[in-house]
Amino acid sequence: MKNVSLSFFGGAQEVTGACYLLEIDGHKILVDCGLFQGSRFADEKNRNSFPFDPKLIEILIVTHAHIDHIGRIPKLYHDGFRGKIYSTLATKDLMEVVLTDALMLMEKECKFHKEEPLYSIDDVRGVLKLFQQVDYYQKIEIGDAGYFELLNSGHILGSSFIKFSIGGKIIIFTGDVGSTTSVLLPLHDDIRNASILIIESAYGNRIHKHTMDKTMMLERAIEDVTRRKGTLMMPVFATERTQDVLFEINTMLEFKRIPDIPVFLDSPLAVRVTEVFKRHPDLYKDEIKMLLRAHKHLFDFKHLKFVESKDDSKKINNVPAPKMVLAGAGMMTGGRILHHAVRYLPDPASILLIVGWQAAGSLGRRLLDHAKEVKIRGQMVKVRAEIRIIDGYSAHADELELTNLIAKTKDSLEKVFVVQGEPDASMSLAQTVKDNFGIWAEAPRFGEKHEL
Repeated sequence: MKNVSLSFFGGAQEVTGACYLLEIDGHKILVDCGLFQGSRFADEKNRNSFPFDPKLIEILIVTHAHIDHIGRIPKLYHDGFRGKIYSTLATKDLMEVVLTDALMLMEKECKFHKEEPLYSIDDVRGVLKLFQQVDYYQKIEIGDAGYFELLNSGHILGSSFIKFSIGGKIIIFTGDVGSTTSVLLPLHDDIRNASILIIESAYGNRIHKHTMDKTMMLERAIEDVTRRKGTLMMPVFATERTQDVLFEINTMLEFKRIPDIPVFLDSPLAVRVTEVFKRHPDLYKDEIKMLLRAHKHLFDFKHLKFVESKDDSKKINNVPAPKMVLAGAGMMTGGRILHHAVRYLPDPASILLIVGWQAAGSLGRRLLDHAKEVKIRGQMVKVRAEIRIIDGYSAHADELELTNLIAKTKDSLEKVFVVQGEPDASMSLAQTVKDNFGIWAEAPRFGEKHEL
């Protein structure tokens, strides 16, 4: 194998901030450059200087367009990066929408805290000019060092595993691994013949509980809030979770399985992301493609209202219950869900339905941990609404799915680095790899460098 090293500058014993520096015979390649999450956009961790010189990075490869994998790329550009950026076209389209929205939220936050934003709109535009579209399975040469290609990771629209072929060895970064129960997307590609694997572990010590009955649980929540004449709040991630839920509601209404109550998608970002989904139907699973031929409006139904302006968001308050509000942000660290939480968390007739992973310290996590009172935008809010969770809509593979993925390449594996999970989850999955397969495995810490 050539002279290869790997350094971990994010996603190391934590879920967010994914950022990995792969050095191959002097070539410096970055895999992802995400935002650290769980508190503020522009907290100290995100403001810190990169522990490498951005000007020396030749290539940045993006696994997918979630903010914890792309959120610091404009900062990277601001600090001097001018190399090539590779991803699928869907990832690039989503990234443009997500980064623009993130900047708007960051500017508001920084104005409140009297701080400078991490980057500007000119940095976002500069980043987008560096993009090189890559199709799945297309081989991209890295000088004379080898090549890489993207495989389908099944996580979100356009998401990828990154497979490097270097000196007769195969190094694979999973990014995030999609669940086998995705509503819209096909199953991820298998990973085979890997020598070194860098694998996520958000659910590295957990099994999803509601994969088979998630639709029924959503249906029941809508029925219960209708009967109580309350408000069903769903903090949603704009990409994948929102589109899954809209598709599910549309199907329920089509077969008259739920009452026809008003549904508000109160997230300008989710509205724009949904438009991106409509542009890439070739990435859906086969049965959804077939359905699309007969029903062109997978994400639209009679009493669904896409809400973009602040004034229209406030007008939702005037709509009598029962009603349903899907709003960002998914971990309740910001966004319009906070406005609805202040209004409806004190209402015992209402339900807050969590359908995604919640970072430690986030408002969503505190509510799941049975907080009786929470502080939102400077005011204390009593929690009388019912808090529910549906694990089955997670876009992440769970412990069993991750273990099965590793099992398919265990005979060739030499090392496994477990990343993008809280310490307990990362170390648990690393131990599972050692116990089940007898393979060297480690959950690296921030800043560690390994010679491969």
